Amino acid sequence: MKILVSNDDGFAAQGIKILVQYLSIEHQVVVVAPNENKSASSSSLTLNRALQPIKVKKNIYSIDATPSDCVHLALSGMLQESFDLLVTGINFGANLGDDVIYSGTVAGAIEGRFLGLPSLAISLASWQGKHFDSAGIIAQKLVAQIQQANLSHDTILNVNVPDVPIEQIRGLQTTRLGKRHKSEKSTPDKDDSTKFWIGENGKEADNGIGTDFYAIANNYVSVTPLQIDLTKYNEMDTVASWLDNIK
Repeated sequence: MKILVSNDDGFAAQGIKILVQYLSIEHQVVVVAPNENKSASSSSLTLNRALQPIKVKKNIYSIDATPSDCVHLALSGMLQESFDLLVTGINFGANLGDDVIYSGTVAGAIEGRFLGLPSLAISLASWQGKHFDSAGIIAQKLVAQIQQANLSHDTILNVNVPDVPIEQIRGLQTTRLGKRHKSEKSTPDKDDSTKFWIGENGKEADNGIGTDFYAIANNYVSVTPLQIDLTKYNEMDTVASWLDNIK
């Protein structure tokens, strides 16, 4: 297969290098990724300036842009070639539960699905970053079987891998997204109290059996199928009744 690879940590990050290393064993890989860390950029696109791809070396391009920008350009005219699959990652840090709303790694995969490619996002679920090779091996195994998955056209796979040696991973689990408590409060900058830092992620709130949080805590790979449609269908009638009463 011909695989497009991107991320939100930047083209020189350890995770994307490991991902390319493992996927290149059996596939042709092309990297189009941000020139620096663009974490938490979500699905933002850059529309106020032209974007300049830089060819770092053969099949590796960096852009001063978001992950969604990179994937969009790669699949919409920047490269005169077609791809069979998009893989984003390996992200440094987990993308569990509510994290997927903010994640540039997941957003890159979503952009790929918007543009017609089967897509998966893969993350190493810790801030220690000791075992990227475990995530590389898991990515290699999933990609080898992706054509047998029979996924619907709008499905994105969000994969999180425990940060442990591969022999300590107990298997793979299909999971749903857990939930976090609300974020910690913003904090003033220590050198300038008129500036603020965004607060840290909230602690786990819904982390029971079946969630991605639970799988990672128990050394399983979490594989969560995501969809783009955010419509809350069970509230449609409620909203319709409310609107009927507005004159």
